[in-house]
Amino acid sequence: MNDSLTQVLINYGPFVFLFVVGWFFGSRHERQHLTQLRVAEQDLRDITVSSERLYRPKLAAGSEGELVLGSVVIAQDYFKMIIARVLSIFGKNLTTYETLLDRARREAIVRMRADAKAKGYTHIYGLRLEVTNINQLGSMVEAIAYGTAVISIDHPHTTSAINHQTSL
Repeated sequence: MNDSLTQVLINYGPFVFLFVVGWFFGSRHERQHLTQLRVAEQDLRDITVSSERLYRPKLAAGSEGELVLGSVVIAQDYFKMIIARVLSIFGKNLTTYETLLDRARREAIVRMRADAKAKGYTHIYGLRLEVTNINQLGSMVEAIAYGTAVISIDHPHTTSAINHQTSL
């Protein structure tokens, strides 16, 4: 009896140990990324983003629109992929994929806002998001956010943005 328990531990112990360690570090990395996203979103909150199709902000004199975009590729750790495969057998909600897609969309929008801010714009309208699977397993997704960036007179920081752009 003791010999069979030892054999089970030798055969399956490393797999279980690696699975637990991988799950721990994958979850930790995801939490760190979500924290970084919250900080970046807070820092870029002065860039207004609108996804309405026919909306156009009031433009500052001499402001021309420019395409800005943000793109990211994010991979899911394989330990969460195993859990997702098991849950899909039972028709459950695949929350691991939901968090992957949420992180990818948010990161793409943050990068797009950072691009607009670096160019001195205050407003992005016509936001569009594209999300695509990179591999057949669904463990990697690419998210692209794009829109038209302008300097808007509706924005509270318009005068400083216009002065910043003219000084460039």
